[in-house]
Amino acid sequence: MSDSQRQRRYWHFDWRLLVFSGVFLPVLISLGIWQLNRAEEKQKLLAQWQQEAVHLEWPDMVAGDLSNGRPVTLTGAYGRPNWLLDNRTRDGVPGYEVLTVFHPLAGPPVVVNRGWVQAPRTRDQLPDVDPPDGVFTVEGRISDYPVPPVLGDQPMATGPWPRRVQSLPPEVARAEVPGLPGRIVRLSGHRQPGAYRADWEPDLMGPQTHYGYAAQWFALAVALTILTVVASYRKTGANNDNDNG
Repeated sequence: MSDSQRQRRYWHFDWRLLVFSGVFLPVLISLGIWQLNRAEEKQKLLAQWQQEAVHLEWPDMVAGDLSNGRPVTLTGAYGRPNWLLDNRTRDGVPGYEVLTVFHPLAGPPVVVNRGWVQAPRTRDQLPDVDPPDGVFTVEGRISDYPVPPVLGDQPMATGPWPRRVQSLPPEVARAEVPGLPGRIVRLSGHRQPGAYRADWEPDLMGPQTHYGYAAQWFALAVALTILTVVASYRKTGANNDNDNG
């Protein structure tokens, strides 16, 4: 095969392709850099929260910032009002999330989600969820009251304790225990005093998630660059002599 018949590649200027890449490549790179900045900001915020969880007193936290996902350390005792948040499953098994009032040594009481417990076989039975007696130090994270978006108001649950509920709005909890703050605490792990299965998904997007997003944006930018370069080279030779684009 002669050189004239041998296929070769040459650069073909396609202004539409270059315009497309020129518009979207900076966007992809900018999104990646933005996610890196967000990861750095989140890392600093989490470090600040961790430090404040150890050194900041509960009354000061209530008076300040109770953002979702913020770690908190409380020392006090559990109370007796217990709500059983119904229709909660783990691994396909029906059960409840146990919500109990916790009374810190200083500051207002707070509802603590102690985690998931398996439901008895019949609906007329309720699990025994009495909290342990004594003074404990518990660690958790700030979370919203379990109030799913529903149409219309649900009737307030009544009856003996523990009380089965479908949701727990703050005003319902305050009717039983005045002075509760606007958010609750979810225990961090099953090793906490009084905890059940407390394997929560993170309330706050962590730095690693932002790093993952940044890697995806940069990977798309690299892929776009490679595809643009490859698509800009055309073959010429015996079968493509008249190929002009």
